Amino acid sequence: MDSDAQPPVGIDEWLERVRAGYQRIEPRQAYEAARAGDALLVDIRYAALRERDGLIPGALVVERNELEWRLDPQGSHRLPEATHHALRAIVICNEGYASSLAVHSLRQLGLHRATDLVGGFQAWRRAGLPVV
Repeated sequence: MDSDAQPPVGIDEWLERVRAGYQRIEPRQAYEAARAGDALLVDIRYAALRERDGLIPGALVVERNELEWRLDPQGSHRLPEATHHALRAIVICNEGYASSLAVHSLRQLGLHRATDLVGGFQAWRRAGLPVV
């Protein structure tokens, strides 16, 4: 082992470090931001979960493995909504774990306002917010 190498970091510690770098958003705040046109809700849950639990009206569905390509304003495969690095994307997974790691990746691409939903889709639904 290289004497300068750092010991491995477990996922729980890494997740804590990632989340310390930005402010996450609660379901009601995300709902209000989206309604006001100040944020784009991005659902990264896989199809089986969307089919089982439903969708958030107006949320953009982007599979996790395509997220960076679809939201990078400089990318050749970007979505029409990915117009600038100041885009306030609120990433939503099922319970709020994978979305935190996705936000880290988006922020590495310069999307400095990207954040994720505390508790994910399940917290959205528990809060009684719209689902179709």
